[in-house]
Amino acid sequence: MTENAATEIVSSSRVTLSNHSFASDFGLASFQPTRERSLMRSEFTNKMRSPAGTASLGFLLTLVDYVTSDPALSVSAPDWTATQNLSLHAADAVRQGPVLIDSNLVRIGKKAVVVSADVYDGRGLRDLAEFARSIDDAAAMGEEGPVLAGRALVTFVRLPRTAATGADDYRPEEWIGRLRERNIEPVEGDIYSRLRMRVVDPSAGVMELDLTPFVANMIGTIQGGAQALLVEAAAHAIRPGFVSTDMQLHYLSQVRVGPARSYADVVREASDHCVVNIRLVDAGDDDRLLALTTVTMARRAGLDNRVDR
Repeated sequence: MTENAATEIVSSSRVTLSNHSFASDFGLASFQPTRERSLMRSEFTNKMRSPAGTASLGFLLTLVDYVTSDPALSVSAPDWTATQNLSLHAADAVRQGPVLIDSNLVRIGKKAVVVSADVYDGRGLRDLAEFARSIDDAAAMGEEGPVLAGRALVTFVRLPRTAATGADDYRPEEWIGRLRERNIEPVEGDIYSRLRMRVVDPSAGVMELDLTPFVANMIGTIQGGAQALLVEAAAHAIRPGFVSTDMQLHYLSQVRVGPARSYADVVREASDHCVVNIRLVDAGDDDRLLALTTVTMARRAGLDNRVDR
């Protein structure tokens, strides 16, 4: 992720991220106490809710993708990194917010970096230093403290720094020990409609998302969190009575042309949950395979009873 800038990052050869993106109203704040650890806070408004009233899974995965990249980039310097595998498994629903995340380096190798992340419902807690103290001393957290909402694991592949446009202006290692806060900029639409995804065939989970500066990352493809939102929307389209709770994504290639198109297949369905496999392809590049994903969904009525609206 990049800092808010006065102008858009431009490139003559590829689509690159805009100063105004689908995440501009998240109001992100991050604190990196060490190279190996990063904490993040995000606003949680009604725009970020799923059809069941819980925090959108794609929204949470976007945050995870952002916060885990800081330790990955810090320990990989001067290399750049790109998300290769991303998973999030729910432990509870985010009811109140803000969303707080604690990410930690798991492993660094010559070709890949692995970072874990614990996602919390902050339940009103906003101070990241206090958040760190509360989770480091579990006994002091108390009944009113943050509640664990999910656990994530992210694998990054290491790339030459030249692969990313504007990479020289984004060095998270320079922010170690300092708080970064991003301005909140209004974004029209909820977490799904703002992406302007097109529903092609809801019965097959076929949806499309264009490659635009609004959803692009620094290496010119659709940001991993935006792809997760496409997957989540496709899952909800094919099974509207359920809501996504867990997701595994395996990114295989970058979107070169677009749009990214989803195809869904229900592999298991029970009374209270279902499992859906969704593949993403680059529809403008001969349906080249972009990602393979698996989504676990819970019946919506069961979640509605647990969520404070």
